[in-house]
Amino acid sequence: MHGAGGGLGGAAARTLASEGVAVAIADIRGEAAEDTARKVRDAGGRAVGLAWDLGDLSAIDGNITRIKAELGPVDILVNNTGGPPPTEVLGVDQQIWADYFRSMVQAVIAITDRVVPGMCERGWGRVVTSTSSGVVAPIANLGLSNSLRAALVGWSKTLAREVGAAGVTCNVVVPGRIGTARVRTLDENKAAREGRPVDEVAEASIASIPVGRYGDPDEYAAVVAFLASERASYITGSLVRVDGGLIPSI
Repeated sequence: MHGAGGGLGGAAARTLASEGVAVAIADIRGEAAEDTARKVRDAGGRAVGLAWDLGDLSAIDGNITRIKAELGPVDILVNNTGGPPPTEVLGVDQQIWADYFRSMVQAVIAITDRVVPGMCERGWGRVVTSTSSGVVAPIANLGLSNSLRAALVGWSKTLAREVGAAGVTCNVVVPGRIGTARVRTLDENKAAREGRPVDEVAEASIASIPVGRYGDPDEYAAVVAFLASERASYITGSLVRVDGGLIPSI
């Protein structure tokens, strides 16, 4: 699981580990990955932490080889990448587009290509890809995220059709506003742009959510763990919202 040193990824790693899954925890911040791995091990689970920059595609083979050597074959892949900086969609430097495409889209595809053939050979596997509510209802000032994460939705749906008969499922999880450092940063950025107190921005955001609060990372993690389980064997090619009713469309 990459991006597992942060709020959503860390919660998913801990939840999967609590259900007996040996987890490889990857993050560009090696100390954050190892901190999550240590928490898993302290709770009696098996985990290894890896410093992994998804923008470096040459690191994939070495990291997958290490994971297999320490934990065994990869049966569950949770794709969870960090979010790009807030920006409008027009006028963004092309190198920025290329850099984030490589780390948010190309790396996910390349890692999946590396491990899914083994899943197919063994007749069982799970690919769970985390995106954002912006893939359903684009979010203002998150142009990079809206665009790049949407590419993963089409990719996952296509992959699900290709590997379903081999016992491998592929699904997308769409978190809404979950109480993580990322959401706090987005609230702070909006407050700065609009010249408003951050608490006021957060209150307005919460008011737009039918359940009246930000989500808990563990609530998101429970959905990831379910999709990664045997119980979800007939769910594939799906997009599952974990948003407290935030997204207004059907």
